[in-house]
Amino acid sequence: MSIGVGLATGLYGISFGALSTAAGLNLWQTQVLSLLMFSGGSQFAFVGIIAAGGPAAVGVAVVSAWLLGVRNGFYAVRMNPVLEAVGFRKLLSAQLTIDESTAVATAQNLRGDQVKGFWLTGAAVFVFWNTMTFVGAILGSTIGDPKSWGLDAAAAAAFLGLLWPRLKERQALAVAALAFTVAVVTTPSLPVGLPIILAGLVALVVGAFNLFDRKREPTK
Repeated sequence: MSIGVGLATGLYGISFGALSTAAGLNLWQTQVLSLLMFSGGSQFAFVGIIAAGGPAAVGVAVVSAWLLGVRNGFYAVRMNPVLEAVGFRKLLSAQLTIDESTAVATAQNLRGDQVKGFWLTGAAVFVFWNTMTFVGAILGSTIGDPKSWGLDAAAAAAFLGLLWPRLKERQALAVAALAFTVAVVTTPSLPVGLPIILAGLVALVVGAFNLFDRKREPTK
């Protein structure tokens, strides 16, 4: 599962590399951004704003990327008790705390499998993502407009693929539906990144109350 997720994520890393160079970043700027930021949503937001506003939009791009990256802090709260990492391992786990590593880890039932799922998935995604970012950056100048190939939608499609298998219960469906509604309604009027934060807060509130869990219903 970890290798499969890593490979799939790496494949849409090609789209980031291509979009980044199309936005005006060179090969090495693109690669350093991918290695250090290592958060697909934040990276796409950054290059998207740079593409629209040029160098003058760098400040807005940084803030928007940071807002989208805040979600990884929520993931860290969930994963920290599981990993119990200290020292250098804690720094490394912080870098690898992303959508995919958290999704695979939390899908496991046993703590040992959760730990393995986190580290293996994080490592696989890091290797494949950065490798394919490099390939995409090289190809970016030869394939024309990445949007004409549908590469701008690849990240969202891959994330939906990770989320879909978890929508088997009413509680998960309720959380996803409400968060989706908040994000769609607020996107036209709020700065880039803020709708995602609001949707995340809604998901936390609904998830905390657990209102739609079948186990909470009285037995007949």
